[in-house]
Amino acid sequence: MKSWRVLGLISGTSMDGIDVAVAEFRLPEDAGSGPVVELLPLGSLEVAYPEPLRGDLVAALPPAECSAERLCVLDTLVGQAFADAARKGIAELGCGEVDLIASLGQTIYHWVEGRTCKGTLQLGQPAWIAEATGAPVVADLRVRDVAAGGHGAPLASLLDALWLAPTDGGVGDVAVALNIGGIANITVVGGTHAPLAYDTGPGNALLDAACRLAADSRIQYDEGGRLAANGSPHPDLLSRLLADPYYAAPPPKSTGKEHFHADYLRTALDGLPEIALPDLLATLVELTAITVADACRGHGATRVVASGGGVRNATLMASLDRHLGAIDLVTSESFGLAADAKEAYLTALLGFLTWHGLPANLPAATGASGPRVLGSITPGRRPLQLPEPAPTPPRRLRVLQLADRTPMPRLG
Repeated sequence: MKSWRVLGLISGTSMDGIDVAVAEFRLPEDAGSGPVVELLPLGSLEVAYPEPLRGDLVAALPPAECSAERLCVLDTLVGQAFADAARKGIAELGCGEVDLIASLGQTIYHWVEGRTCKGTLQLGQPAWIAEATGAPVVADLRVRDVAAGGHGAPLASLLDALWLAPTDGGVGDVAVALNIGGIANITVVGGTHAPLAYDTGPGNALLDAACRLAADSRIQYDEGGRLAANGSPHPDLLSRLLADPYYAAPPPKSTGKEHFHADYLRTALDGLPEIALPDLLATLVELTAITVADACRGHGATRVVASGGGVRNATLMASLDRHLGAIDLVTSESFGLAADAKEAYLTALLGFLTWHGLPANLPAATGASGPRVLGSITPGRRPLQLPEPAPTPPRRLRVLQLADRTPMPRLG
């Protein structure tokens, strides 16, 4: 059975670097349980954006204006940065060669009006990646779902639904996959309903904005949550923030830094006495923890499997654990996917499915009118030759261990 080596690239809403992961994929048929996709993680790394590119990207986010000239420059520079990251990943993780590269790019704007996503824009021209590596590139993975009436997010819902799917058909346990990036999102699997996924609200976005707003602070983020650990939540500010109607809106829904940004935080602080940075960060930690925990409890979660950069914030994880109460909180590393690299492995999976003509969205989660094959393909050095389309979408994801290629413990 043929396996495919795929490299995944993504930079999340925190814009703190490019996540790279390489995996081998296969599509075996399991007797009695239908098609399965097997994912063997080969390794991951993070490549920092070159300066001043990261600062320029942050400066281009809403509510700032961004000219067509500036957008063209950023699109090119991000594409070149992704190309460099792909070359590094191939050299260090891919044994010098990969069959395919998938890129989710850098989201710069996510256009939502009311409950409808009107459009989404990711930077990082895939032609730069294909030219630098010689490999075909699957990119622009969100727009087709948006065109079909969805939000183009959270695309992690597909991986999570396959990964957390109960193997015995049981419906008692409800597992929630949580990703904490700039924005936090969840996928709910189990119980009596179809899988559901949506953005719960800010993850690290407002925490990072608070660090940049502080007049006496030169830090970009609160590493490990150390400053927040020395602060106390401000009750009036927390009440103001929790009153945002986004939290009460029903899914499907998505959001981004075009909503939760520095000016949003300035408005919330208006009229309040000056709040010291540790107290401000402690308040924003509580905001993320409360909104995530409320969403998980609302779906009857019995286990939360966390990933993303936010799991490195010990103060946030402690607060989340406290608000979840009896709900079990673990990280994705317990089940074979590094917490920092899960979304890069997701990207690789999306590209692999597109390459095989398989839908890679979950309509129940994104709101799309139906399953869709996502993205566009940029050829590499050789003529484009796609494999024979797979006849049936997989029903489960099996994560293998590199040492002996045996399955990791199942979540379901």
